[in-house]
Amino acid sequence: MTEPTPPAITKEELDVLIREGVPLVGGFGVVIDSLGAGTIRLRLPYKDDFVRPGGTVTGPAMFGLADVALYGAVLSLIGRVELAVTTSMTINFLRRPPPVAIIAEARVLKMGKRLAYGEILIFSEGDPEPVAHATGTYSIPPHDPVKLAVSGYQSPETE
Repeated sequence: MTEPTPPAITKEELDVLIREGVPLVGGFGVVIDSLGAGTIRLRLPYKDDFVRPGGTVTGPAMFGLADVALYGAVLSLIGRVELAVTTSMTINFLRRPPPVAIIAEARVLKMGKRLAYGEILIFSEGDPEPVAHATGTYSIPPHDPVKLAVSGYQSPETE
């Protein structure tokens, strides 16, 4: 059995990049639970600041978490290419999340030379049913070639 390919950026490097490079969301207190090649799981701890009237987590907090989760999933494949940016993102709020921590699980579905496309599921902590689903596209500036497909397949020339 083949060992999984490690991500192209470490959890520690990504944590610093989120806090310094994306300070709005980094200041939310995002925690990286896990990071793999093309996947990430982030946790946004509960704060009273994230609750809107009606006692639910605010949409902007969930959207920000989804966006930074896809950023992390993309960088897990290409490394520290800080100028990769969101070109589009859509979020569908599926149900009302209670005022608890929220979890984002993102994965890259397609990695091209200039664009990456992925999806993000948002969960309330402790609940297996998603409260939101997002999809997004990231624009990737010129960088060293990506040698690993999302599936883990490596082209013969890179082995």
